[in-house]
Amino acid sequence: MTIDRIFEDKRCPFALEVFPPKQRSGIESVYKMLDNISAIPADYISVTYSAGGGGNSDFTVQLARRLKTRHAIEPLAHLTCMNARRADIDHELAALRAAGVENILALRGDRNPDVPPSKDFAHASQLMQAVERAGGFYLVGACYPEGHPESPSLAEDIGYLQAKVDAGAGHFVSQMFFDNGKFYRFLNLARKKGIANPVEAGVMPVVKPEQITRVVGLSSASLPAAFSKWVSRWQNDAEGFYRAGIDYAIAQIRDLIEGGADGIHLYAMNNPDVAIRIYDGVADLLA
Repeated sequence: MTIDRIFEDKRCPFALEVFPPKQRSGIESVYKMLDNISAIPADYISVTYSAGGGGNSDFTVQLARRLKTRHAIEPLAHLTCMNARRADIDHELAALRAAGVENILALRGDRNPDVPPSKDFAHASQLMQAVERAGGFYLVGACYPEGHPESPSLAEDIGYLQAKVDAGAGHFVSQMFFDNGKFYRFLNLARKKGIANPVEAGVMPVVKPEQITRVVGLSSASLPAAFSKWVSRWQNDAEGFYRAGIDYAIAQIRDLIEGGADGIHLYAMNNPDVAIRIYDGVADLLA
């Protein structure tokens, strides 16, 4: 099933994102994680591409296949192109098609200084065009409520969003953010430019202090005063920090649902306990 149908049937879909193991020895623990996290009635589960963009992409296919066949949950497989040749993408698409995957989140991917960039793909929109030509997949794009770190302005980012729509993106998943006001502003700008495609709000629960530096480094997300306040209060209390991080994510999601977000995309970080607690805290608004 292509996941665009979910947006036709539900006001605010709820999706999870998980990631594959870096090594084959970790695959069984990830399978166990899927067994646990599938207790959440997610509308679909997104599976990231392997770290660094290559080498273990078959794990993405394996997890996507398992979600569909064992758990009857529709997968959204990530596909990146920064270091890929056209032949590489053709190979990946064939593997995904053979696994029964029908939905792809097409991304440029992060730069890897040890690997020369692709000569075939410079932007995610070019990857989308290639997937569209191949046929048989529903395309999802990424968006950045506070602007892509490499983009000079939010206005230019909106232009790239339109290019992705033109290339075939049916809806968008946002980068993580902690200030809902930034998301609402971005969504308003997109709508003013005539982009009506659904935009899922990406929420990342922060349950350990060391996550903050990494998350901000990856996303350039700003930290509002309310976020910094609870971090400061609980930074020396691991259990308190864990609970406060979950509470913040719940409050953020409840505001987003009540504020009219098209969907929620929870970056679950392969942590079923966190994901289940958050879902339980917002389930009444998803009914």
